[in-house]
Amino acid sequence: MLPRRYLPPIPALMALEAVDRLGTASEAAKELSLTQGAISRALQSLEQQLGVPLLIRERQRLRLTPAGRDYVAEVRKALHLLASASITLRANPTGGSLNLAILPAFGMHWLAPRLARFAQTHPEVTVNLSTRLRPFDFAGSTFDAAIHYGRQDWPGVDYLKLMDEEVLAVAAPGFPALGRAADILDHPLLQLESRSGDWGRWLAHHGHPGLRPPGMLFDQFATLTQGAIHGMGAALIPTFLIERELAEGRLVPIFGPPVRALGSYYLVWPNSLPDRAPLRSLRLWLQAEAANPALTPVAPPATLAPKPEAL
Repeated sequence: MLPRRYLPPIPALMALEAVDRLGTASEAAKELSLTQGAISRALQSLEQQLGVPLLIRERQRLRLTPAGRDYVAEVRKALHLLASASITLRANPTGGSLNLAILPAFGMHWLAPRLARFAQTHPEVTVNLSTRLRPFDFAGSTFDAAIHYGRQDWPGVDYLKLMDEEVLAVAAPGFPALGRAADILDHPLLQLESRSGDWGRWLAHHGHPGLRPPGMLFDQFATLTQGAIHGMGAALIPTFLIERELAEGRLVPIFGPPVRALGSYYLVWPNSLPDRAPLRSLRLWLQAEAANPALTPVAPPATLAPKPEAL
């Protein structure tokens, strides 16, 4: 436990954060429903407690010192974590909430159709979903676990493998027939910007190594799939994402069977924290789901609306 002298009052920290954003004690006072004098006294008390000047007073405005700017950046993170903890508590006052970072396509097509079963078997756990596209630092977030695609290259976490991935070369009906895989180079190619080497690996699999063809870039599989459906070109798309489109004939295979992708999907969680019961329940349930193909839903849902958060 840190000495109490290093734990300033939250109202003083909120005053400092508001002054940093708004520039004056009067504006901070309006936002926090306090008097200007109360803001000034809180800031003076904070500086005295810490023993470090935090503010430069210039006529009617307040400006943070370089040390003050560094300090308020950390304070803002701490206040955000406290607010998030309160929101989580209010959302599930009996306990058992779990914050899970997901990948949009995997969340929509693989995870969401299964979560109803988890809710039925574990009504004591509330799962909150937010999107993240890349690995992040668990220590600086409110997440308990995340869905990761790729290899086991996320530092400081444990892994549960959920599934491998196969990609299929597809296009809209009417795409010209290909005599050999290399003929794809004569047509527009679509690809995910985070997987710009997929077409090169696909060509190498079919006996044409050393090629890295360019293509139109998309940031998510949802828009990539729509581009292929609307005839913009050929695309390599994971088979589990386009089961409905293939069954309905909106996309057709254009050359060869599915090809094993470079990465796999994992549930990851920080290995430095105690094993919480909600996470343990989700992990064991996902392990059973991943091991039983018979539980795979026939058709994915039309929509999933997790809370987006920019990177």
